[in-house]
Amino acid sequence: MNDHPVIARIRLNPHSRDVQRDLRDATQMHRTVMRMVPDNLGDAPRQQAGLLYRLEETDTSSTLLVQATTLDPARLPTGYGQADVKSLSPMFTALRKGLGVRYRIVLNPAKRERLSLEDKGKRGRIVPLSGADADQWWLRRAAEAGLDLHVLTPTSMEAARPRGRDATRMRHSLLRYDGTATVTDPGALEDAVIHGIGRGKPYGAGLLSLAPATTA
Repeated sequence: MNDHPVIARIRLNPHSRDVQRDLRDATQMHRTVMRMVPDNLGDAPRQQAGLLYRLEETDTSSTLLVQATTLDPARLPTGYGQADVKSLSPMFTALRKGLGVRYRIVLNPAKRERLSLEDKGKRGRIVPLSGADADQWWLRRAAEAGLDLHVLTPTSMEAARPRGRDATRMRHSLLRYDGTATVTDPGALEDAVIHGIGRGKPYGAGLLSLAPATTA
């Protein structure tokens, strides 16, 4: 695939009212990051743009990572933050079977509830997973994505809570996983990076970041 996505690393301005609003409201954050992709992308603009994002916060700063086929940070609100954009092509070029990598991903591990025979034809509700169940979910999804995990360290994140009159009342539980892995299928891994993994992509989940594993 030649049209590899780009990724923007945006150091958020903590004094910006737009930033303060978006950090409180997952729906507004999604609307803001969507401003960076082209208009008129049809009924599913996020999917058409290949847009994924992840918020990374420390005690002293907040950084927003945004990935898409094309991005224009100049369309962000004035004073929103400082953005650096780079192509992911070099990373995809480096992928090969047996390569050791470090990874980071925020996920919304969940499964659909099984219903009784009396409820045949109906769809069960989505149930969030935690603890060992969430770890096993990520192990399975990573294997499908061409990664053999060696280390998976979970960190509970603040749940994404969409707000506003038209927003869903669902609370999206988020877990961040960091660790090391070996690439088993570069093609599947490239597809997972481009399209994201799991549910909750409009709320900051699914963006898989990779870097070469350091050797001591």
